[in-house]
Amino acid sequence: MKTIGIQAAITLVTYFLFIAMAFWSVQEIHIERYIPMRALPGKLLIVLLSVAIGYGAGSFFLSFIDNIRNLIYLVK
Repeated sequence: MKTIGIQAAITLVTYFLFIAMAFWSVQEIHIERYIPMRALPGKLLIVLLSVAIGYGAGSFFLSFIDNIRNLIYLVK
């Protein structure tokens, strides 16, 4: 049970880390130059885009690490 809790904590930290990196990266693109947007909907678009990109990247990273861990069963 303890390992499940540790894995859940690592997963949450990884997601938040990747979402924060995506948020930082999306802000540097300056989407408002390309899409005319008002204040609140524009900020919401940036947040939702950051969550989507961060979740996808975090899921890929966690899946990649899990698959590397499972390679040991190939030779066992």
